[in-house]
Amino acid sequence: MAYKDIRDFINLLDKRGLLKKITVEVATDLEIAEITDRVSKDRGPALYFTRPKGYDIPVLTNAFGTEERIKMALNVDSFNALSDLLESFLSFETPVSLIDKLKILPKLKDMAGYLPKAVKDGPCKEVIIRDNPSLDIFPIIKCWPEDGGRYITLPMVFSRSLEEGKRNCGMYRMQVYDKITTGMHWHIHKHGATHYKEYESMKKRMEVAVAIGSDPAVVISSTIPLPPDFDEMIFAGFLRGEAVKMVKCETVDIEVPANSEIVLEGYVDPFERRVEGPFGDHTGFYSLEDEYPVFHITCITHRKDPIYHATVVGRPPMEDCYMGYAIERLMLPLLKKQFPEVVDIHMPFEGVFHNLIIVSIKKSYPGHARKMMHALWGLGQAMFSKVIVVVDEDVDVQDSGLVMWKVLNNIDPERDIEFVLGPVETLDHASRLPQYGSKMGVDGTRKWKEEGFTREWPEENIMDKSIVDMVNRKWREYGL
Repeated sequence: MAYKDIRDFINLLDKRGLLKKITVEVATDLEIAEITDRVSKDRGPALYFTRPKGYDIPVLTNAFGTEERIKMALNVDSFNALSDLLESFLSFETPVSLIDKLKILPKLKDMAGYLPKAVKDGPCKEVIIRDNPSLDIFPIIKCWPEDGGRYITLPMVFSRSLEEGKRNCGMYRMQVYDKITTGMHWHIHKHGATHYKEYESMKKRMEVAVAIGSDPAVVISSTIPLPPDFDEMIFAGFLRGEAVKMVKCETVDIEVPANSEIVLEGYVDPFERRVEGPFGDHTGFYSLEDEYPVFHITCITHRKDPIYHATVVGRPPMEDCYMGYAIERLMLPLLKKQFPEVVDIHMPFEGVFHNLIIVSIKKSYPGHARKMMHALWGLGQAMFSKVIVVVDEDVDVQDSGLVMWKVLNNIDPERDIEFVLGPVETLDHASRLPQYGSKMGVDGTRKWKEEGFTREWPEENIMDKSIVDMVNRKWREYGL
């Protein structure tokens, strides 16, 4: 069953003892963030602050901050189950015969059930503020001492492309400037920025709506790097197993999830910029000041008793690490569909999403590992990967110790490491230029004679199975 809203999820967390209610008064300026940071790094519970100082609206943080809770959010016992389901929907083949066509009808029916459903009203419209809307009513937090101000950290930003009207929902932090304006942190590579460029080229004001607090599948879908023309709300429908109900905004021609806690409606002017930052980012370092578009609020709607949903990012492990892990597992079937040789991928928390990808492949020809590196560097947001390590199919990429042992034993550094230049993540503070720098590929696979390795490749020293079985029996009998 799909969660009706974020409250449904909160209630389940509370029932299972995975939610801690903080009933003492806590300041939104740094204190909530410090508590959240400590609990996140200790793999602790979700946090529900009932008395943020100066506000009567509670704050939810760290909701998805463990593997257990992220699985609960997606209603699965394992990510493999979700990946298998996704893979089944990606396995469509062009039907040839009538029997083939009949076979795919059930799948088509299921997929149609995930399409967003328009409704006339919803909980997010219980309170409508057209006159003098103000962000000051919400307990928006300041996370780190050198931050440029308070930030909305879990906003689901909805926009439409100018020419075709295609919807995009992305998560882009928003620095609060005053009661009715914020920054809109659109990196140049993001889909929201692509929409913005269309409006900018036509000198047209761009309508935007921001939802805060929805059911977990909607929140997580807004973070997933889907193909540009794929509607995140369809994907959210797939994740929740039920269509997302969407309601039209009051002052802009955009739909938002009807079950949202808070909705900010407004626009971005095509030529207005303002300094945004610094911001204590998920890299564990402050991202620097820069100029970004400005969001102007024209209307605020919310539930009668809204919950303010936020996250705190910083040096791993934090809540966003587990959201990133869910994305990694969900994207694996998509990657396998495009590259059948891929066995598994892993983005370690310490790599903060863009610094390191480890991929195992079924190596089929000389240079296959290098082909895989360049394939990833040419694929969507994987293009930002600073280091890509390719290993053989028998290496468990989730086992970092095994990976290091295998790779360090398998490489001749001069032969097996290559460097390329290209686009890098905006948050990469070490690159030679903003958004442009070098990347490294490491071929950690066993080398073939066809790759110029003329020596004999050694076998691993593995104990004989009969001895292993014998020792196992004695281990159980004598407690060795």
